[in-house]
Amino acid sequence: MNDVLDVLKNRRSVRAYKDSMPSKDVIEKIMEAGSYAPTGRNLQSPVIIAVTDKTERDYLSRLNAAVLGTDNDPFYGAPVVLVVLADRKCPTFIYDGSLVMGNLMNAAFSLGIGSCWVHRAKEVFNSEEGKKLLKKWGLTDDYEGIGHCVLGYPVSESVMPAPPRKPDYCRFV
Repeated sequence: MNDVLDVLKNRRSVRAYKDSMPSKDVIEKIMEAGSYAPTGRNLQSPVIIAVTDKTERDYLSRLNAAVLGTDNDPFYGAPVVLVVLADRKCPTFIYDGSLVMGNLMNAAFSLGIGSCWVHRAKEVFNSEEGKKLLKKWGLTDDYEGIGHCVLGYPVSESVMPAPPRKPDYCRFV
């Protein structure tokens, strides 16, 4: 149990990545961890799409940057993007997808892979270009973008310690 708590306490968002891609085996392990996130009534409304093709990854980056109104890479150079989408027909889809994102980032850290949650997935997949991607990936536009979990090897191995938790974060009543 201490290993899990150590991961939870020490994982940090990474915003600079090396060009080298994690192995398919490692990516699959991270995705497997995401697939075991709790979901409302175990409906498993989310799906995880691994974008490892550079052309597709760069296109997705441009769509995300356009929502942000910039030309910069919002994925911080990460070579892998795990797109988390969830079926809007499920009443808990946002919560389900958010738990998947947390599992992905924690699993990545436990395997020595950096990660970061990049927002604007909702806007990307509500756009005409995003809807075309959904169709290409075999999904209907009933799926809403929850987040982009970018993955890769961090440029720097140094990790900032967690700031202290606020005193009233956890309470008993």
